[in-house]
Amino acid sequence: MEMYNTTSTDFVFMGLFSKQETSGLLFAIISVIFFTALVTNGIMIFLINTDLRLHTPMYFLLSHLSFIDMMYISTIVPKMLVDYLLGKRTISFVGCTAQHFLYLTLVGAEFFLLGLMAYDRYVAICNPLRYPILMSRRVCWLIIAGSWFGGSLDGFLLTPITMSFPFCSSREINHFFCEAPAVLKLACADTALYETVMYVCCVLMLLIPFSVVIASYARILTTVHHMSSVEGRKKAFTTCSSHLTVVTLFYGAAMYTYMVPHYYHSPAQDKVFSVFYTILTPMLNPLIYSLRNKDVAGALRRTLGTFKGSQQVSERGF
Repeated sequence: MEMYNTTSTDFVFMGLFSKQETSGLLFAIISVIFFTALVTNGIMIFLINTDLRLHTPMYFLLSHLSFIDMMYISTIVPKMLVDYLLGKRTISFVGCTAQHFLYLTLVGAEFFLLGLMAYDRYVAICNPLRYPILMSRRVCWLIIAGSWFGGSLDGFLLTPITMSFPFCSSREINHFFCEAPAVLKLACADTALYETVMYVCCVLMLLIPFSVVIASYARILTTVHHMSSVEGRKKAFTTCSSHLTVVTLFYGAAMYTYMVPHYYHSPAQDKVFSVFYTILTPMLNPLIYSLRNKDVAGALRRTLGTFKGSQQVSERGF
C-alpha cells in the first residue's frame, strides 16, 4: 500500500497510474507523447521563424498555437511523470491553484486562437485581394492579444472562486491534474450556483470561437462551391482541412467535458477525454499541420538540406 506524506493543505491525485499491471506501459506511452509534442511543436516554431516562405499570417498564428500547446502540456504532464517515478501523488494547495490557473488560461487562449484562425482562412479564400490589409501584422498581434486576454480572464475569474471553497478531509482528487469539475467534488459546501455560473462561462468560451469557426467555414464553402477551377477548390480544401481537423479534435473533447451535464459523466470517462485534449492534442496538432501541408514539409526539407550541406563543408575543412 502506498503511503503519502501529506499536510492538511495537500491534495492527492488518484491519477492515471492506479493499476499496477498497466502503469509502466502507460507511463512509457505518455512520456513518448510528451517529448514528441515538445519536439514537434518546437520544430514548427523554429521552421516558421527561420524560413522566409512561412512568414505569413497563417503560419504566424500557427507558431503561437504551437507555443500554447507546449506550455499547457507542460503544466500537467511533467509533474505526473515525476510523481510516478518518485512514488508520490500529492500536490500542495498553492501548486494546485497555479496548475488550475495556468491550465484554464492556456486552454482558453487556444479556444479563442483556433476560432480566430478560421477568420484568417475565410479572408484568404473569400477576400484574397484584401488579405494583406485584413490580416496585417497589427491584426495578427490583436488576434494573439485577444486570445491571451480571453484565456487569462477565464483563469482570473474562475480560479479564485474554485479554490476558495472549504475542502473535505479526504482531499483525494479522482483525476490526474487540478481540473475544476474534479476539484469541486471535494468541496464541503453547496457549489450548485457556482457550477452553473462556471458552466455558462465555459459554454460561452466554447461557443463564441466555435461560432466564428462555423460562420467562417460557411462562407468558405459558399465561395469554394462557386469556384470554376478544380485546382482552386482542391487548394482551398487542402488549406482548410488541417485547421478543421484540429478544431474538431480539440473542441469535440472539450465540449463533452464542459457542456455535457455532469450526471452523464463518470470519472473514468472524464479522464479519457481530458487525456485527449490536454495530452494527445498538443502532439497531434503539429503532426496534422506538417503532414498535410506542403509548405511546412518543404521548409523542413530545406532546413535539413542546409544542415547536411553545412556538415559536408565542415567535414571537408578537416
